[in-house]
Amino acid sequence: MEAPILYLSDTLVAVDKPAGIIVHGDGTGLPTLTDLVRAALDAEDTPEPSSSRSAELQALNRLDRDTSGVVLFSRSKATQAAYDRLIAEHAVEKRYLAIVVGRVPWGHRTFTQPIGRDRHDARRMRVSRTGKPAVTHAKRIAETSRRGRTVTLLSVTIETGRKHQIRVHLSHAGLPILGDGLYGRPDPRGLMLHARSLAFGDPVTGERVRIEAPVPQRFERLFPNVPRR
Repeated sequence: MEAPILYLSDTLVAVDKPAGIIVHGDGTGLPTLTDLVRAALDAEDTPEPSSSRSAELQALNRLDRDTSGVVLFSRSKATQAAYDRLIAEHAVEKRYLAIVVGRVPWGHRTFTQPIGRDRHDARRMRVSRTGKPAVTHAKRIAETSRRGRTVTLLSVTIETGRKHQIRVHLSHAGLPILGDGLYGRPDPRGLMLHARSLAFGDPVTGERVRIEAPVPQRFERLFPNVPRR
């Protein structure tokens, strides 16, 4: 399993996370995305000693195990706090692609239901009046029907970063993500949720940064003309 590097600077590295791997260790001893990135950095052909290229690596955003796409890492403790503030202030534009089951009757919709833990299933989150604020924007891109089933491609942005936020908001609206076995039904193609891009002003360099992950083949098989932006 590989995680191609999408962006690399002295302070940041972004990779294209494959579906099926966790970002951090969970006590099982299985390889993590952090392990893959550390190995990739240590193998880089640069004058910097390999032992120092990845020693201070820290993920700045997280994706669920079965979600693919852009994950951003800080490379230095000296600048870690600046990037932590960037994330905490919701100053990163996060754009996703999602394929949902069903026909979407609207062109654009914003979901603002609070999200909290499901008291009956520790694996799940749910819409809850006592949950934390969550804001998700979804835009319909295209739909297709195969074997009597309609699926719709959405472009999704989030203002907050609650656990399972997109999955919960869409399933609550009656539009579960294709392949979501936790909030809908499993599918052999896997979870059809992909972190397409991140965009932000780098607080260290002052530069505007936009990082994109390629559209996965599992999306292109259903929607061959997925918009590039």
